[in-house]
Amino acid sequence: MPLLPDRHPQKDFFILDIADVVPKDDTASMEHPLFSLATKPDMRHLVYQNGENRLEIVPSGLGLPTIKDKDILIFCISQLMHMKNRGEKIGKRVRFSARELSISTNRPIGGNHYKRLEQAFKRLQGTQFTTTIRTGGKREVRIFSLVDEAGFVMREEGMWRLDYCEVVLSDWFMRAIEANEVITISNDYFRLRRPLERRLYEIGRKHCGGQPKWHIGLAKLQEKTGSNAPLKKFRLNIRQIIEDDHTPFYRMELTADDLVIFRPRSPQSDLSPEIRLPEWAEDKARAIAREKGRDYYALRSDWLAFAKSEAAKGSPPKNAGAAFLAYCGKQDSLR
Repeated sequence: MPLLPDRHPQKDFFILDIADVVPKDDTASMEHPLFSLATKPDMRHLVYQNGENRLEIVPSGLGLPTIKDKDILIFCISQLMHMKNRGEKIGKRVRFSARELSISTNRPIGGNHYKRLEQAFKRLQGTQFTTTIRTGGKREVRIFSLVDEAGFVMREEGMWRLDYCEVVLSDWFMRAIEANEVITISNDYFRLRRPLERRLYEIGRKHCGGQPKWHIGLAKLQEKTGSNAPLKKFRLNIRQIIEDDHTPFYRMELTADDLVIFRPRSPQSDLSPEIRLPEWAEDKARAIAREKGRDYYALRSDWLAFAKSEAAKGSPPKNAGAAFLAYCGKQDSLR
């Protein structure tokens, strides 16, 4: 099954800074199966247990929020992180036009787009999440929705026209943004047709990152995706996705003993023929990035551009690992 077409190859540079905003996803929702993979209303009442940590999800009247509904949250998170990285003040309330959302997330414009958007708002606001949190010798029970409010504002111009959409993010998402617990994702994420493909990419991006490989058992992977298909059917789905090979940045492999392996399409330690980063340097750089609240992959990309430029001048770094760490250590002023 091919990728969805790029519906907006010519971005509209007159609305927001869509050409500059990098799509970002929060790591908490990438870790846990908060969104349904179903294409029809999913009315399941879900409970996930991991040790003492428990997550309970009660659907809205329209069902559980879907992986496509998550596009709205990714859009909002990306806009807020873009503003934050430019030093602008941010808050929970995000305003945008339906056109801006469509262009950023590769959605069609027109038709019953507004009706679909309204239903997505209702699923995101109406579904209740209950978590148990243990801190300082106490256990807290938190009940929340993914968004506190969502809706449309209309203006009268002979007839009522949509002025803008508005979403008020929950404190849960705002904490992730404030703590920089977000990572960059590929724009091609929005071109993946199958909900399961999107979820697999999220899991690979979260857990594999830039490592040479990451593996997980098939049954455990199914649990992390939130798929309720029989294991036999899930295995067939994985094989089809592997055969199609559209997952951005990652390739997957399914072994005979049901082990799923994720590998970056281009090994991250090979920067150029003259430059190679040792694993110890990448590990230390990740720690520095976490300490400074920086996006490790953005740091790495920036340094790569600089190193290649120097190599082209005939001056490649003599010690790539040390040079990369020194660069990361100096990055205090910008995010």
